[in-house]
Amino acid sequence: MKILRLAFKNLLRYKRRTLLTGLLIGVGVVAVIVFVGLSDAFKGAITGQITDSMLSHLQVHRKGYTASIDNLPLDRMLPAKAYAKLADMLAGDPAVEAFSPRIKFGAMLSNYAQTTNVRLNGVDPAREQAAAPLLASRIKDRTRDDAILAPGEVVLPEILAKGMDLKAGDTVVLVANNKDGSVNGMTFVVAGMVESLMGPGGRDGYMHIDDAAALLRMAETEISEVAVRVKHSEDVDAVAGRLQETLAPMKNQAGQPMFEVHTWKQLSPFFNVVRMIDLMTLGVQTILIAVVLISVLNVMMMSVYERVREIGTLAAMGTTPGRIMGLFVAEGFSLGLVSALSGAIVGIGILWVLNLSGVEVAFGGAGQVFTLEPAVSLGQVASAALIVVGISVLASLQPAAKAARLVPVDALRHI
Repeated sequence: MKILRLAFKNLLRYKRRTLLTGLLIGVGVVAVIVFVGLSDAFKGAITGQITDSMLSHLQVHRKGYTASIDNLPLDRMLPAKAYAKLADMLAGDPAVEAFSPRIKFGAMLSNYAQTTNVRLNGVDPAREQAAAPLLASRIKDRTRDDAILAPGEVVLPEILAKGMDLKAGDTVVLVANNKDGSVNGMTFVVAGMVESLMGPGGRDGYMHIDDAAALLRMAETEISEVAVRVKHSEDVDAVAGRLQETLAPMKNQAGQPMFEVHTWKQLSPFFNVVRMIDLMTLGVQTILIAVVLISVLNVMMMSVYERVREIGTLAAMGTTPGRIMGLFVAEGFSLGLVSALSGAIVGIGILWVLNLSGVEVAFGGAGQVFTLEPAVSLGQVASAALIVVGISVLASLQPAAKAARLVPVDALRHI
């Protein structure tokens, strides 16, 4: 404690230099905390939009389906018995919150004046709402409040509906080929328009799963994919791995695995953006380390140079080299600690103000706006502070070692 008190006194002897260096380090800490808070909030919000309104946390397909998923193959779907086994397994998993079977296929859409292609998802409205709870928020002009749609209704992609001048309540015809190549057509009522998002399925329409099976003339309902929502998002990878291991023994007639499991990270291109944000966070932290290292090293070297005679006097009085070294290390530690704590307090204050004022971000082709809630955990703040203090101590070692090696006679003669 005596050494720390002495270190503070020595820092205050050069108030301007200490203040400027402390401000520089503090600003770096503020930048890291604010950037981490905003980037984590952005990742969380966008990830939530993708998983909670479209993909869900993970998906289960028949082996080989995702290799040609863009073609929406009808010959690589899960048979009814395989889906029944999978449903029993998911229903018994305590980590699974909800799951929704989907029939994905392409069809021709006609409003009796124009015809175009459309991608559709046949879903059970209640199960889909549980697996993707934000889906309803993407649907505009909904004709009902109790569900996203009902049998005999279809929700069309907004961009397609606008191009064909379709509105909620209009009647359309859907024509589709089943896996045997036969054609079937049915009329539906438009129940709303769904906003587009990035990634697979971002521009798909929705209809009831029973209607999809009827349109495709399925004798037994086959499933393209099963969307699974887990109770805790941080457990997605663990649940996917466990589910893959459990499903591995189930083989098809050719002796190959029947199922394959993919998390949203493997299905969505946005995960690459998440990785880039993580790299940017690492870059900002590296810049902070460089700033602290250079700043503290410069201050401590100047301090040693200006106090050579003082160091010689201390050595001549019997102060050991280790104690002299400890004094300068304590100065670097004190400078880093005070700067880190001050920067952390200011950074948390800025995030608090941003939470009060709200940070709005537009996302998706339709420009859907949502508000970020930037925040940092205690661990992230502690990590930034420890990095600053640790680098401050490391930067002080070389000047401190130099001071400890000074010969008292030479130091006393220094001008």
